[in-house]
Amino acid sequence: MPKLQGFEFWSQTLGGARHVVAPMVDQSELAWRLLSRRHGAQLCYTPMLHAQVFVRDANYRKENLYCAVCPEDRPLIVQFCANDPEVFVQAALLAQDYCDAIDLNLGCPQMIAKRGHYGAFLQEEWDLLQRMILLAHEKLSVPVTCKIRVFPEIKKTVQYAQMLEKAGCQLLTVHGRTKEQKGPLSGAASWEHIKAVRKAVTIPVFANGNIQCLQDVERCIQDTGVQGVMSAEGNLHNPALFEGRSPAVWELAEEYLDIVRQHPCPLSYVRAHLFKLWHHTLRLQVHQQLREDLAKVKTLEGIAAVSRELKLRCEEDMSRQKEGEKPSGSLPFFHWICQPYIRPGPKEGNKESGGARSKRALEEEEGSTEVLSKNKQKKQLRNPRKTFGPSQKPKYAKCDQCGNPKGSRCVFDLCRSCCKKRAFRETADCPGHGLLFKTKLEKSLAWKAAQAQAGSRDPGSFPEVLGSARA
Repeated sequence: MPKLQGFEFWSQTLGGARHVVAPMVDQSELAWRLLSRRHGAQLCYTPMLHAQVFVRDANYRKENLYCAVCPEDRPLIVQFCANDPEVFVQAALLAQDYCDAIDLNLGCPQMIAKRGHYGAFLQEEWDLLQRMILLAHEKLSVPVTCKIRVFPEIKKTVQYAQMLEKAGCQLLTVHGRTKEQKGPLSGAASWEHIKAVRKAVTIPVFANGNIQCLQDVERCIQDTGVQGVMSAEGNLHNPALFEGRSPAVWELAEEYLDIVRQHPCPLSYVRAHLFKLWHHTLRLQVHQQLREDLAKVKTLEGIAAVSRELKLRCEEDMSRQKEGEKPSGSLPFFHWICQPYIRPGPKEGNKESGGARSKRALEEEEGSTEVLSKNKQKKQLRNPRKTFGPSQKPKYAKCDQCGNPKGSRCVFDLCRSCCKKRAFRETADCPGHGLLFKTKLEKSLAWKAAQAQAGSRDPGSFPEVLGSARA
């Protein structure tokens, strides 16, 4: 049977899917995909897989795809990150019998993608991308698709999409943010970019970005003309998003846990999903202890027990609810209802100081308070006797030259780096830092003197040896 392409592929193989669950690292695993399909999702992607690891590691293939095969989990697209045409195709050939298409990740904006040279950090390398897509299109028995981020300029984004289509891409997902738009600097996705791409290509297009409820899905399709809409963050906080429902959190949490019992996955995935589902409830100070319990628990049944306790607490809140009472804060619903999470942006003061600042600047600003970061809070739970608060850190005497902590036994009262430079310059020793430039020089001079003295005592030994070697 010939390989279907473009709109035939979308309408026949993918069943004309309009509601799509995004590829999410450690989050779009089989159990979550099945939950999402039960509640309106028509197409799912696997988490992003590393093509090189997939090729060389049989256990990686087994854990991430081969053992996650389920008849109800179709249509399914497997996503890879890669930067080498041959490796990408080798991985795709190993996966093509377990899915309906292979997707190339060209949208990941995270630092790990920059270090690994994949995702959105390939978007300027059009020759490489053409070779990757063309080779995959020629070699695979299933279509190849791409997920991209936009450029700031609409014209360049359109040219980028047309280049991928020409190389053999059969379906394009466009995330309407640039690779710089992430974390607290995410901002709104540009549907104008997506609309321009849709008009310029002759293959199906999915839109990604700004999707928090079913009304957003319908409005996006109407405004941009895309064939389908992909959701990531919105789906994690409300898997029933595509049904147009906002059920009680425990309803979906219990259903998900039941699926996990049938299709096990790493406990870290389950924990992360429960934190997302219960996000608005766990933010309340009165439930701080349960938040800590959920972070520390070591078993699936332990996680289920924490979820049951949260349900009981919420039912108590419901019983105390007065008629006509409205949710507190800016939430559209009460905290026990599945609802969107709006990621907070940079503080308003940033606008006055000349636009957005870097992530590092924001972290430094947040770190200046006494509140521990989420990462340090997790470390504190694992090591309760260790101090992580900035005010409780031990104070170190600073190096006079660079400000780093100085060595407590340094003869120059400097840090190791500055001490090394000075000891080398002055041919001195610093036992505290293990630097022995003076001692080594003295030993070297003594050895040379001994060699010279030994040579003067036996002047004929060298010619004699040389003569015997010539003979």
